[in-house]
Amino acid sequence: MCDSNETGSLSFDTKAIHAGQEHERWSNAEIVPPIVTSVTYYQKDPTNIFAGYCYGRDGNPTRDALARCLAALDNGKYGLIFPSGCATTTAVIHLLQTGDHILSCSETYGGTRTIFLTQAKMQGIEVDFVDSTNVELFASAIKPNTRLIWLETPSNPCLKISDIAAIAKAARSHKDIIFVVDNTLMTSYFQQPMQLGADIVMYSLTKYMNGHNDVLAGALVINDSKIYEDLKLIQVKFGLTCSPFDCFLVNRGLKTLPLRMNKHCENGTAVARYLEKHPKVVKVIHPGLPSHPQYELAKKQSSGYCGLVVVQLSGTINEATKFIHNLKVFLSSDSFGTCTSFAVLPAYASHIDVPKEVREQLGIFETTVRLSVGIENTDDLIKDLEQALVKTFE
Repeated sequence: MCDSNETGSLSFDTKAIHAGQEHERWSNAEIVPPIVTSVTYYQKDPTNIFAGYCYGRDGNPTRDALARCLAALDNGKYGLIFPSGCATTTAVIHLLQTGDHILSCSETYGGTRTIFLTQAKMQGIEVDFVDSTNVELFASAIKPNTRLIWLETPSNPCLKISDIAAIAKAARSHKDIIFVVDNTLMTSYFQQPMQLGADIVMYSLTKYMNGHNDVLAGALVINDSKIYEDLKLIQVKFGLTCSPFDCFLVNRGLKTLPLRMNKHCENGTAVARYLEKHPKVVKVIHPGLPSHPQYELAKKQSSGYCGLVVVQLSGTINEATKFIHNLKVFLSSDSFGTCTSFAVLPAYASHIDVPKEVREQLGIFETTVRLSVGIENTDDLIKDLEQALVKTFE
């Protein structure tokens, strides 16, 4: 249903516009895939109702158009669309059984960590969080009952980068391990985990893929037909499906993904370079800076950088709060990956459920500010940061 082989020879930019959008699939040869809202479909043969579309939970033409496009962008065979990024994580966990083991990178999105520590453990699944930037250490944590390796690279929020190919090799040396890479921060435009050995590529489509801050959605891209069929069954039986309208919006967002990601990369790198030189900034984390611990790996593994910049300010939580309040172009808001620039304190937002001692071990402090650099004018963004820093520390 979501096979993307026919677009394999096209460039990324062209696939983002054409993959899954074939006008021949639609009754009126629409160039833009229509929003099909019907939950049920007329059955010519009532003894074979699954020959085509049957029920909205089982399949939807608008959703499938998006799934085909996403699969093509990752050079994968299959795509599945979910109502959120957390829903994709929930689906993947249900591939496992009681007694299985999840090996996760030490720093993940806070919601992922919470799901692993609550839902997975309630299912009797073991979970370990290990520093994945140290491949030898991470590989040594694989157990006989490890069935899932979860990697988020770069990680949220501290942008730690892990060697996908090396970890894939470690996973392959053991039997029956599913290797998942959360590629939300980079998108398939800047990073191709499946080409580096991942079994599943996961996205919160809410972020860069949609890019306009008006959709909650998630996706999984898969190559293995058995894993795809298992996940499809989980999706259908748990009702983890995304609305046709939201799929339409993400599909539209993908058409400008290369343009937007290039601008995010340009702005994010410029902001990081500016802040790294500021006397009131203790530390700046961005993969495009030579000061980043995995700078060389980032250049090797990806073709660009997302718009996240992590800043540790001087002072206390008071200064960090004042700084965000003083910003005018950057808005005080959670999430990231939108056209609009945001600023947030991860310790009080995405990672509020993570114990303080664990947060600080990961490098997330009260004065850590995560900037999601949008696609506004570069000079305007830097001027906004400058005036906010002056007002905060005057």
